[in-house]
Amino acid sequence: MNPSGQGMNPSGIETGVFLFGGVEMNDVGAGPPAPTDRRYTQKEMWHAATRMLDMGVFAEEAGFDIFWLTEHHFQYEGYEVVPNGVLFGAVLAERTSKIRIGALFNIIPQWHPLRFAEDFATMHNLSGGRGVLGVGRGTVPREAQPLGTVIGSFDNPDKADADTVNREVFDESLDIIMRAYESDYFSFHGKHFTLPPPGIPDRGGTVQQLTLVPRPLYPFETWQAVTSPPTLEYVPKRGWGGVFWLKNHVFMKMWWDKFAELYEQEHHNALETGEKRMLTLNVRIEDTHEKAWQKARPGHDEFWKFLGPYGWSRGYMGKDGKPAAAGLIPTLEESVEQRVWVIGSPAEVAEGVNLYREELGVRHLTIFPNFPGDTYEQTEEQMHRYMQEVAPLL
Repeated sequence: MNPSGQGMNPSGIETGVFLFGGVEMNDVGAGPPAPTDRRYTQKEMWHAATRMLDMGVFAEEAGFDIFWLTEHHFQYEGYEVVPNGVLFGAVLAERTSKIRIGALFNIIPQWHPLRFAEDFATMHNLSGGRGVLGVGRGTVPREAQPLGTVIGSFDNPDKADADTVNREVFDESLDIIMRAYESDYFSFHGKHFTLPPPGIPDRGGTVQQLTLVPRPLYPFETWQAVTSPPTLEYVPKRGWGGVFWLKNHVFMKMWWDKFAELYEQEHHNALETGEKRMLTLNVRIEDTHEKAWQKARPGHDEFWKFLGPYGWSRGYMGKDGKPAAAGLIPTLEESVEQRVWVIGSPAEVAEGVNLYREELGVRHLTIFPNFPGDTYEQTEEQMHRYMQEVAPLL
């Protein structure tokens, strides 16, 4: 086993690949159909899930260090059809031997924290220590509320108080998970959780403490998305790694450096260049500049048609130099200008990555090469081209 995964690829950067796990679509683009008008069969969605396993196996063969999944629920639209990255990861671990496996992200408030702690520890141990713990709060009310939690979003601005509750539940849940992992015996008393609940009878007495079975047998990294000022403050204080995605390059530099500053203030220990920060980039590699733009545009436009209404483009910069208004649906030209999407020939993509490497000192990079509408054959080709044609130029 190689739990660290370091040094597997030629770029000298720890490199991951992140896929949504979407259905293959043949009608993507800025126009109709609307995302909510899409309907796919169970067979079509399950085909996407099984092809995601193939992509994980190929990612190891291609030389990637980490394969990142994601957790989403009830998406009849077909954009993200893997609901359980931990269970999926355990199966992938059986089919691989070196690549590390995680999710961007496991949506912790949608789980009972002890159930999640057990499941992740099981996957991590079965894989020989290749699990990577990616944690998030969630973004979609339709997914959160049926699973017993709440979330504030651009979709429900009148529910701002839900965001406060979500942050509290997330924070307590992670406290519980870490305490369960680090202690032979543990208990927890918070605003939202009391564990064990009082008065549980057990062989003549009552339960006062719990023991998690199993606990991780191997060390693991924890990563969280840094998408808002509160998470920019929160993640470095926790001591976890921060994941930066869909952010204008000027904002990226500001937040990247601020993260290191806050981490040093909290832990009295300066981060090394690029340490505990991950850059995620959407990439498309083709033989020529023109072909890359042609191939990328439909998937780019579908991506934002789907995610723009959730407020995901707030990391872009508006014409006034301030963050773009929530709900922006950018053009491909804007995305490339903002350096959020890096597309072109292998040399152009390498140049785009190298600019970030020079500005940020990137040591953890994740590429997003599977746009809505792409076939998994195309995605496999993109992964191969990145490792064989781009990484050697970095």
